[in-house]
Amino acid sequence: MSLRGITYLFLSVTMGLLLWSCASIGSPEGGPRDYTPPVVVKSDPKPGTLNFKGNKVKINFDEIVTLQDQQKKVVVSPAQKNPPTIKNLGKSVTVEFNDEMKPNTTYTIDFSDAIQDNNEGNRLENYSFAFSTGDTIDTLEVSGIVLRARDLEPMQSVVVGIESDLADSAFTTVPLERISRTNDKGQFTIRNLKPGRYHIFALNDLDNNYKMSRNEDYAFYDSIIVPSVATFTSQDTVFTFDHRIDTITTGKHLEYLPDNVLLSMFNEDYTPLYLKKTERPSRNKLMVQVSGPCTPPRLDIIKPAVHEAEWYRLQTTEDNDSNFYWITDSALIKSDSIVVDLHYQRTDSAGNVADAHDTINFVAKRTNAELKKAKEDAKEQASIEKDLKKLQEQRDKLVAAGKDPTEAELDIAALKKKADDLKKENTTFKLALTKAGSNLDVTDSISFSFDTPIKSIDQSRVVLEQMDLADSTWSKVSTPGLQMAGPYEIMRYKLPMLLEPEGVYRLTVDSAAVTDIYGHVNDSTQFKFKVKSLDDYGYIVFHVNSGDKAFVELLDGSEKVVRTTPVVGGTARFDNLIPGQYYARLTIDANGNGKWDTGNYAKHQQPEEVYYYPWPNKLKVRKSWGHEETWNIYQVALDLQKPDKIKRNKPEQKKDSLEQKKTDTQEDDDEFNSQGFGRNTYSGNKYTDYQNNNTRR
Repeated sequence: MSLRGITYLFLSVTMGLLLWSCASIGSPEGGPRDYTPPVVVKSDPKPGTLNFKGNKVKINFDEIVTLQDQQKKVVVSPAQKNPPTIKNLGKSVTVEFNDEMKPNTTYTIDFSDAIQDNNEGNRLENYSFAFSTGDTIDTLEVSGIVLRARDLEPMQSVVVGIESDLADSAFTTVPLERISRTNDKGQFTIRNLKPGRYHIFALNDLDNNYKMSRNEDYAFYDSIIVPSVATFTSQDTVFTFDHRIDTITTGKHLEYLPDNVLLSMFNEDYTPLYLKKTERPSRNKLMVQVSGPCTPPRLDIIKPAVHEAEWYRLQTTEDNDSNFYWITDSALIKSDSIVVDLHYQRTDSAGNVADAHDTINFVAKRTNAELKKAKEDAKEQASIEKDLKKLQEQRDKLVAAGKDPTEAELDIAALKKKADDLKKENTTFKLALTKAGSNLDVTDSISFSFDTPIKSIDQSRVVLEQMDLADSTWSKVSTPGLQMAGPYEIMRYKLPMLLEPEGVYRLTVDSAAVTDIYGHVNDSTQFKFKVKSLDDYGYIVFHVNSGDKAFVELLDGSEKVVRTTPVVGGTARFDNLIPGQYYARLTIDANGNGKWDTGNYAKHQQPEEVYYYPWPNKLKVRKSWGHEETWNIYQVALDLQKPDKIKRNKPEQKKDSLEQKKTDTQEDDDEFNSQGFGRNTYSGNKYTDYQNNNTRR
């Protein structure tokens, strides 16, 4: 081939390759997703620096970073009066201290997981930076968890701190010395501690002064904390390709103790007493609201001077913080202004409850509904008067013409009656069952609610009958009569009796059987209903090791209490349960009052202990079927007991992170792949570690 032919061949092949490559254009692959958190490459000063003289720390990373929720997550210890200025720019984070640096002090900047890369949001977990202004740096640590005492919710982003001043008053008078914050699982680590003896506290620090106030949520530990360090070993095994042991290596690790401190957070439910609100919501009712539980306020009328001695009926809440005074004196109801000397309790400047009184003028204000009705009534009254005038003129013309006026006079009488009825107050009311419907559960009682307080009930006019299913005849049932549903339920009444399963009942309330404080009476009413069969229900029985000074609450999916029963002879039984999914919570009822009680720091009183029937055991009740469960309240670590499905303070979900990808074999219930915190998980009992006494983990 000639040189020219070779040249043409080369050019042809080259053009063909170019055309082929143009026809094969595709999108470049993006590569695998980055799951690596930012890496520290440099800092000024270096970690662990001694005799630091500056007031600024700068940390550089290998990629662009951002700070998330730094106000909640980043904590500087010792606690600062003036918070440091924390900024991030590009690949760096800077912390500039605004307080004067203390001599011979170890400083810790705990970032938790606030630092993350800019593109993928990968978080740098549990990162902290420490340096010292003296010749040594403190290295001890204390770890644990904070749970809300009432319901074992993990307490997120609350302050946890220590005090070397062991006086009881230190928590309320001296700022916490070294602090940390809990993460999204309620876990905490206080780093860089000196050897010593400490009290440890948790605090939802509303006023940011690192001291406890009685209105804040807090927790205290009964024992003195003595930080220490221990060494433990672990073994790592390397296998060959055919799964035979190749090498076993032993490593030594430091263990900072204690690492399983449980802090049960509570609120004393303390509220300074003060007069919160007074108003006259309607002409026949006065309202006085106080900030917290107290003796119901007393009202002495100043004006009008003439009134009945027993002029009201009191409706109040269980804690007497909201009080309604239903006026029974008709002259007072008509009065536009009622001036009273109001006697109530309030907290004085020394923190003591003292008697107080104020002069209050209750002015009648008509509601929008009352104004609208009055306007409509006035319009209708004017229309009636106009029509009445026309009819009277027609009648007069008929009389003048010698014609029979009877028909016109009948129309006039009818209009006059209509006008009189419009002016009259309706003196009857209708009864309505609290639970409407024709089917009642076997646990239901027959109850009524009223719009006004009741003065009297003629029990003989309230008749309950049951149908004989064999011949469909009715027979009267003996009842204890309608009674107040509770000591504060003056507008709700019930028949406190058990109804027979599958029973068909008829309740008749004759007219005027019930009279309210204004003389209104009920219309005659009759209700028919049927009680469900026992086959429609299931049951749950718990055999628990709590002792009998305890009670169990059955909860629904929103953690609302469905039923409560005491533990008797080591057993808590729930019969006649509506089919569904339930959860259970047990309270050690130390004072035997049948309810959970909070703690009190001044009295060194911890809140009453609470336990949950632990996940993944499901309490699903079906018809004619139930559960009989053995419940060892100490067997599962306390921080693992509450089912994730009813937790409100759930750990943050990490976007697309490898450890959060659910495998096919992973249980749906273990939403966060939860594990106990620390090598020693928290026992159910704050004082005796059941786990350590039985199976050391």
